[in-house]
Amino acid sequence: MKQPSIDEFKISSQIKIENLSTNFNLEAEEKEIEKAMTKLSKKLADIQNTMYAHGKYSVLMCIQGMDTAGKDSMIREVFKEFNVRGIVAHSFKKPTELELKHDYLWRHYIALPARGKFGIFNRTHYENVLVTRVHPEYLKYENMPGFNAPEDATQEFWQRRFQEINNFEKHIADNGTIIFKFFLNLSKGEQKNRLLRRLNKPSKNWKFSADDLKERRLWDDYQKCYEEAINATSKSHAPWFNIPADDKPTARYIVAKILYDTLKQYDDIKEPELPAKDKANIDNYRQELENE
Repeated sequence: MKQPSIDEFKISSQIKIENLSTNFNLEAEEKEIEKAMTKLSKKLADIQNTMYAHGKYSVLMCIQGMDTAGKDSMIREVFKEFNVRGIVAHSFKKPTELELKHDYLWRHYIALPARGKFGIFNRTHYENVLVTRVHPEYLKYENMPGFNAPEDATQEFWQRRFQEINNFEKHIADNGTIIFKFFLNLSKGEQKNRLLRRLNKPSKNWKFSADDLKERRLWDDYQKCYEEAINATSKSHAPWFNIPADDKPTARYIVAKILYDTLKQYDDIKEPELPAKDKANIDNYRQELENE
């Protein structure tokens, strides 16, 4: 089975989405990939356990992609071996009334993982430069000073948001959050197939929404917005990764491999040692318990 490397997927220069691959060949059958996925998930869970004891780093995993890209199943499979204590997932939907009374990053700040934990943003703060950019009329609900109509969402407005997001991510990275941003790059043809499966399979009908087709008609607009957002915000402290998403098992394995290969480089993440006094008396403590 082919082992992908981080650099094959990390976005470290300006990109054109049309030139990024939506397929990757691991040179293995699906069962072999799933077996390797389970092993990787266990290794990641071990790292998280050590991180929990260490208590100085957290991990933030951001997942973005078009409808049907496989975000939910990605989370389920990558983290299936984790202790639930060590992971918190947030699926950001339409902002609530309370959230709209704050700036657009507020709800993401308060959802950040505590040190020692993995946090997952299923859809992320990037919705604020993707969905709202394709549908600038949504911005009126934020009730911002100086914003009165969609025409006020100028190029300068979006560049300011990109910088605010960069500042947000730099701040949390400087304070111990290890950030991964995964763009699940699905082809338009594969999205069509997955939407048809939702319609053709009764048990999957509940996943379908007429809005899926509405947003699909805006595919090119979304690709353009993704491209500009990724180019403006893929930084060394918070890199974007292009994840070929036409095959779900392959995409899941690539994400898990990137997480594992990156985190194992942090050689300062280790379980704390007992205080010298307690360590010196381990034999005495053991004897006391055995003599009860």
